[in-house]
Amino acid sequence: MSSTIQIRVDDDLKRKSDRLFRDLGTDTTSAIRIFLTQAVANNGFPFEIKRNSVDMSAFTTMSEDEMLEKLSAAREHSAQGKQREAAAVISDMRSKYGL
Repeated sequence: MSSTIQIRVDDDLKRKSDRLFRDLGTDTTSAIRIFLTQAVANNGFPFEIKRNSVDMSAFTTMSEDEMLEKLSAAREHSAQGKQREAAAVISDMRSKYGL
């Protein structure tokens, strides 16, 4: 006997996961079956789940218009030569957020 599980996911997520699993030689249904089998075998999630140590609220509370304004400003700054090397930015982020 078998049961059916129905889930709703975003169309883009479904397309991307279908493509990924097809490239891995399987399909999304089989991948979900593998996940459930491993969850039962591990008596929990078959991977680590933890909270992100970085405060993402500044990004999640932005509206689309606010995000587009920030992107536009960033493009203007870049065009004006107001930019930094990636290594310096990464170093600052590691220091600031403890990464």
